[in-house]
Amino acid sequence: MKKALISPNETVVRYISGWTQDVPAKPIFSDLTNACRVAQVEDAEFDVAPPLYWIDCADDVNAYEFYFNTATNSIEPIVNATPTA
Repeated sequence: MKKALISPNETVVRYISGWTQDVPAKPIFSDLTNACRVAQVEDAEFDVAPPLYWIDCADDVNAYEFYFNTATNSIEPIVNATPTA
């Protein structure tokens, strides 16, 4: 099991909620609610300054594709809309 470093002061986590009709299409970004950024994922935790803190996470978690959901106290994937053809 890995460790995820949670940054509770970073509450703006964005995902691609749709795509414009432009050619080429451009992403439309929206903010996730109840979210904190996963700042880093490591094999073992080390001392960090508050308010940062560590939680256990699955081995497939990375800081770019996951966020911490404050409502469920769990790490969840960032789900982006796929481009339309």
